[in-house]
Amino acid sequence: MSNRIAIIGAGLIGRSWAVVFARAGMDVAAWDPDAGTRARLDDDIAAMLRDASVPDARNVAARIAGAETLEQALDGADLVQENGPEKIEVKRELFARLDAAAAPGTILASSSSALVPSLFSGALPGAARCLVAHPVNPPHLVPVVELCPSPATAPEVMDRAEAIYRAAGQVPVRLTREIDGFVLNRLQAALVAEALRLVSDGIVDVQGLDDTVRHGLGRRWAFMGPLETISLNAPGGAPDYIARYGAALGKLAQDAAGAEAFTAEAAQEVAAAFPALDTEAAIRARQDWRDGELGALAAHLNASKART
Repeated sequence: MSNRIAIIGAGLIGRSWAVVFARAGMDVAAWDPDAGTRARLDDDIAAMLRDASVPDARNVAARIAGAETLEQALDGADLVQENGPEKIEVKRELFARLDAAAAPGTILASSSSALVPSLFSGALPGAARCLVAHPVNPPHLVPVVELCPSPATAPEVMDRAEAIYRAAGQVPVRLTREIDGFVLNRLQAALVAEALRLVSDGIVDVQGLDDTVRHGLGRRWAFMGPLETISLNAPGGAPDYIARYGAALGKLAQDAAGAEAFTAEAAQEVAAAFPALDTEAAIRARQDWRDGELGALAAHLNASKART
């Protein structure tokens, strides 16, 4: 599959998406409303490719071209990946502009992690070609992308979008309808809320909590989801597991923390456990370390997949 991709918003997520598509052999045109971001695009892409040890980096970079205008970026695009601010007024204005300027067959996808597509596309003439394609940061290292339609999104648009993301090497997860937070954020919210509650209640400290996930749940979840996990944790599979443990786990779920766990006090307790992360530069350096580890994990998982 050969596709031309338009990246609208060339910040961190936009550049990461540009690498995803270019790495798969697709031509990418990237535009950002900020002139400084446009001017730094080549250098920022080169740094991202270097940090992630992307093979054939020179040819990947050559497939990514900066655009001086939004309309120039859209020219000939099969899919638009929009990466603007998470502000509903901005999204509505931007999608109205995209819908007016893009060719009729162009798919318009937003990277939004908080806004369902009907909120910013429902009133557009081209609402049928709009959806959310929510990545995990950074998408060039974490491949899942949640595809969320609005009530107006055409099924064939979802089919084409799924095919493009799959051809780009991502793992598309297709939702059947809109839901706040999509799937990943809802799962993450439940886990983080309970984590904060356990720390705030003094059951465990921050390091112990993170170690439980990193060296416990996370070890399995790196290559196996929670539902396959429970299918392997009882001799008779998932029905046996739920028969054995469902009542006890259901009680724990009912007892789990909710929104009340996200307090300023909890935030300060977590921050105090990571004193080295006291500046934006320190956080950026730790993000770079994380991305290197994610790249190494991706290489391992790809090699493991090839052996099975």
